[in-house]
Amino acid sequence: MADKGYDADAIREELANADVEAVIPAKSNRRDPIPHDREKYRWRNLVERLFNKLKNWRRIATRYDKTKESYLGFVNLVSALQWIPFVHET
Repeated sequence: MADKGYDADAIREELANADVEAVIPAKSNRRDPIPHDREKYRWRNLVERLFNKLKNWRRIATRYDKTKESYLGFVNLVSALQWIPFVHET
């Protein structure tokens, strides 16, 4: 999933070679617009908002941790902390 800025034949070709479905809307100036799955594209907004909330934690935004294991562990912890209010009513 990407926005219109990534609508390039080279990017689409690279994704196709990796067997990845490109969910990228066509730019308005593209001669032959390539269709995309609008339902899947709507999920992009939710993913971007999640990353925005995660980056509010300085440790994640600056990649303070030295190892990928501790970094991903903290990302999982913060993700769970962000998820709890939506699951449990207080």
